[in-house]
Amino acid sequence: MQIRIYYEDTDCGGIVYHTNYIKYCERARSEELLFSEAFNPHKISNAFVVKNLKANFISSAKLGDKIEVRTEVLKIKPVTVVLKQEIYKIFDISSETLCEDKIFELEVKLGHIDLLTGKPTPITKTLLGVLNAR
Repeated sequence: MQIRIYYEDTDCGGIVYHTNYIKYCERARSEELLFSEAFNPHKISNAFVVKNLKANFISSAKLGDKIEVRTEVLKIKPVTVVLKQEIYKIFDISSETLCEDKIFELEVKLGHIDLLTGKPTPITKTLLGVLNAR
């Protein structure tokens, strides 16, 4: 998933605010796991929630840069999945050049829950199909 960096993403120095990297990863997961498979989030009774995450801030992106979030499935268990997400700067606005610089990495463990009870529930076959295709 590619994202352009706008004013709303940055601090007063024009550098992406650190929590936005986690937000970009969340958007990519939603896009890849829900919307790209035509799931309607209002018609599902189960969802993934973040159990834990480990973030590594390598470098930064700035206003006008273009970034890309890449997701890889590391491990699937009956009610959890572990993903590795990396963010690459793919266009540097200051030098007006294409690039491929890794600037952030995240390992996130997601739990699959029943939205009515809030309790863990097995990952559905449909979602397993989406995850296994990654």
